[in-house]
Amino acid sequence: VRCVFNSSELKDIQFIYSDYYNKLEVARFDSNVGKFVGYTAAGVKNAEIWNKDTSQISALRAQREAYCLYNVGVYY
Repeated sequence: VRCVFNSSELKDIQFIYSDYYNKLEVARFDSNVGKFVGYTAAGVKNAEIWNKDTSQISALRAQREAYCLYNVGVYY
């Protein structure tokens, strides 16, 4: 999990959750995209499954404000 930001405004903050296997990123959730994206064959399959769970997607979208915006003052 990481936050990428250019300023302390919510529109400039990006929440990223990455899923790794053997040091290889297989899937990623990006708050700007709003869904999981797979980078390997297994990651694509998992991303399709994870994107069907609307409650998990909504919870991850909310993390941009709940986690990143809350902590941006510490990093900024």
